[in-house]
Amino acid sequence: MAEAVVSFVVERLGDLIIQEAKFLHGVGDQVEAARTELQLVQGFLKDADVRQRDDETVHILVAQIRNAAYDLEDVIEIFVLKVASKREGGIKNVLKRFGCVLKEGVDLHKIGSEIEKITIQVSNFTSSLQTHNIIEIRDSRGATSLYERRQQLRRSYSHIIDGDVVGLEADVRKLVMHLVKKEPRHQVVSIWGMGGLGKTTLTKQLYHHNEVRRHFDSFVWVCISQQCQVRDVWEELLIKLLSATTEQREEIAKMKDDEIAKRIYLLQQESRCLVVIDDIWSIETWESLKAAFPLNQRTESRILLTTRVKEVALHAADRNGILHQPRPLNEDESWELLEKIAIFGREEITSEVFGKMKEIGKKMLQHCAGLPLAVIVLAGLLARKDTIEEWDTVLNNVYAYIRRGKGHEQECMGTLWVLSLSYDNLPYHLKSCFLYLGIFPEDSEIPVKRLSQLWMAEGFISMPLQQTQGLVETMEDIAYNYLNELVDRCVVQIGERGSVRKIKSCRLHDLMRDLCLIKSEEEGFLRNVKSLHRSETMYSPPSLMIAKAIPTGKVRRLAICLDENVDKLVPSSYERDDRLRSLLYFCPSDWHPKNKKLVSSLFKDFKLLRVLKVEGMTAFVDLPNEIGNMVHLRFLSLRFSYIKRLPSSLGNLILLQTLNLRFRNRSDMLPNVFWKMVQLRHLYLPLYYTARGNRLYLLFTICRL
Repeated sequence: MAEAVVSFVVERLGDLIIQEAKFLHGVGDQVEAARTELQLVQGFLKDADVRQRDDETVHILVAQIRNAAYDLEDVIEIFVLKVASKREGGIKNVLKRFGCVLKEGVDLHKIGSEIEKITIQVSNFTSSLQTHNIIEIRDSRGATSLYERRQQLRRSYSHIIDGDVVGLEADVRKLVMHLVKKEPRHQVVSIWGMGGLGKTTLTKQLYHHNEVRRHFDSFVWVCISQQCQVRDVWEELLIKLLSATTEQREEIAKMKDDEIAKRIYLLQQESRCLVVIDDIWSIETWESLKAAFPLNQRTESRILLTTRVKEVALHAADRNGILHQPRPLNEDESWELLEKIAIFGREEITSEVFGKMKEIGKKMLQHCAGLPLAVIVLAGLLARKDTIEEWDTVLNNVYAYIRRGKGHEQECMGTLWVLSLSYDNLPYHLKSCFLYLGIFPEDSEIPVKRLSQLWMAEGFISMPLQQTQGLVETMEDIAYNYLNELVDRCVVQIGERGSVRKIKSCRLHDLMRDLCLIKSEEEGFLRNVKSLHRSETMYSPPSLMIAKAIPTGKVRRLAICLDENVDKLVPSSYERDDRLRSLLYFCPSDWHPKNKKLVSSLFKDFKLLRVLKVEGMTAFVDLPNEIGNMVHLRFLSLRFSYIKRLPSSLGNLILLQTLNLRFRNRSDMLPNVFWKMVQLRHLYLPLYYTARGNRLYLLFTICRL
């Protein structure tokens, strides 16, 4: 994730150099140097991000690089706003009048010095990484010992057959029919779905099915790593297809790549071959491998492919192939699987004990949400628990046990370790988008429109350069495409679709949300606060996956759940924290703040926020004039609240993209300042309002009202 943060800042620096060139006089060299230094460190972070879990010193260095990138982002943000104020002379004076943090006499030399200081820090960190044998990786190749160990643990073997299989009968019948039917053209059967859904288990059931074994002449199973070496895969395929002798293996090792590919190709034309390609991660890998397969040629050979990425499955199957997604287990199937592993054959269990175990077991299975891997992990643990008391203990700590796996000590046996491979494979721009979903409470149906607005406000979505060339793709379009990609990669689930089949809401599987929160905590990306009383409670998932706790002051985003009895709105350690960029409150439907001064303080103490969501306040609140100082805000929502007055200083918020004023009460007088908000894209006005001057002036650029 440190690589993701650095990549994001590098991109912003590039945009700054291109778009603000004429305003860079005095700091241009420093900006370019910072960008170059961050580009240099990017390659090392690919290795360091993996190694930090094994090496405490590397972990600290990675955290320091990430924080330096955040510091640089802050300096850039202040500079960009200064540029904006120069372009709009009137706005600059208004900002000054209201005590904005950006004063008229901002010293470019000082900004340049800050950038230079951070650049030197990053350079020193890069040197330190090299002294700890961190290697530079500029592409997908090159792996550390930890990565190799993880890949080896995940490798599937065709001869190891899963004995406890539930809920796959219909899938097996359907796919066996496709595999053995007399279709003269070569076909690809793509099985896709999230990690732990049972794709490989289903594939093994097909691979060893009696009808399939009678139909095909040759069988080959290869497991693809995320860092696929095409030559190695082809050699393995050819050796297995030929059942190669030692001499033949030596000959294969001497063959050129195109000779190996051609030989594999011809063997599949000469006889019926079933080739299994398990766990393929990218279209690029498939494109590299497919030269060895007689696709769409006259042959009864078949390819059976598994992947977590829908785009890969679609691309490989093409128009003549078969696409199949296994479904989660239902409640009865989940219990049947757990019973097979944890209870079956234990003669000492009486009917009374069995009944109690079933009751407890079904409660625990709710946390598995139909994911076969989670059920198997849980059942494997319960198989060694003999008493009701022991089962109750597991129930009280069920999430931790499912995450980590057997014995609580081997993380690689748990579900989160498997699911984290999907996260690790995300491109950097999607990692931030995925982690941001942890902002929302558990079991939330997340509205896509709101999610897109928040992603844009956070800077995860950039305005496409093509727009300047006359194309009409908007940031909203890009955000929707990002969401679709997360869905296709099986890390996000579709909630509800609209009338034209567009996704209206999305959600996270419980275990995927757990992964999201753990990674966020690990990276200092966001923190969830469950309650705010004198004894403050943070969400801090106990997991071996977290190397070390991130220092409190380094967290950029807070999601806070409030109740009626809160006596503060921000944890003590975050009061007046200038690193906070996002504050999102999730309240009961009717939240009545007892101390209105607490609410007012939000608009006075956090001048550098980009996102502020305070909704559902049922007590009438006066917004202070100081809200005009929050000039970095991109997203402000006061929806479903009772607001007495909106100050005209609201017009200072020139960077706002989304403003939600859909109050519960009638707003008697709205300030006529929205026309000043040159970045405004989404404006939600009260259902009943009066505008000062009788007319409300808006910019034509607003795309949602």
